[in-house]
Amino acid sequence: MKDLSDRFNDLRSCGRGYVEVRSPNKEFPVLVLAFRGDHAVVHLMSDTERMSLLVGDGTLPSDAEVEVPIMDDLAVFTGDFVLDTDRAWGLVHDFTQTWAAVPLGEWREL
Repeated sequence: MKDLSDRFNDLRSCGRGYVEVRSPNKEFPVLVLAFRGDHAVVHLMSDTERMSLLVGDGTLPSDAEVEVPIMDDLAVFTGDFVLDTDRAWGLVHDFTQTWAAVPLGEWREL
């Protein structure tokens, strides 16, 4: 977790970032945190065929839009799926303790 935390802090100092987290023993699930400034989006890859988005925490109105980095591009998400970056980071930390995504919140499958 220390290496992951250091990486996140480095990205946070740049103002944006993209991090994938998975158990060292399994390929799935993978939790993805993408953020820009105070706005973050969390994806869950359950397997090679299924991806979901974590429902937002009300940080933005549902009709607002934000861009966050996904891999090397910027992607647009509505406020329905935006979380405060600190809250999203806390959820990533929680995920690393149990490797279970369901307790993190409500997921919408894509």
